[in-house]
Amino acid sequence: MRLAAIILIAMLYPISWFAPLARAGLLPLFSLSEISVMSGIRSLVETDIFLAVLVALFALVAPVLKLIGLALNELSTLPNRVTKAITMAGRVAMADVFLIAVYITLSKGIGVGRIETAWGLYLFTFCILASMFVGHWQKTSKADHSV
Repeated sequence: MRLAAIILIAMLYPISWFAPLARAGLLPLFSLSEISVMSGIRSLVETDIFLAVLVALFALVAPVLKLIGLALNELSTLPNRVTKAITMAGRVAMADVFLIAVYITLSKGIGVGRIETAWGLYLFTFCILASMFVGHWQKTSKADHSV
């Protein structure tokens, strides 16, 4: 059951990276531009390469590493230090790092405007929370079997 959840999350993550997180624009008169994880990273590459790399690591690489670790841990018992590394990857794989970078980028480029949330924000948030839940579920299950 947990392995199926991990596979589902692994399939949804890439969709969430390209899905619109928000729509932003100037005043109500102009059309809104969609912002996704990938478009945000692309935009950051043009303005701040260090922040773009940091966001890519935390929003793309760390969640994938965590899912790989959770799947491996589900298939066999991993050494304690590997389990701790998975936990650390989960802690750094947070959406707030990406969202803060988006807000910084938007505040630099837009003085007056509006932002609307889009369905991708909910999907991305779901993937992160589901990943955290599966990790906690796995940890409590392994603890119950060791007693």
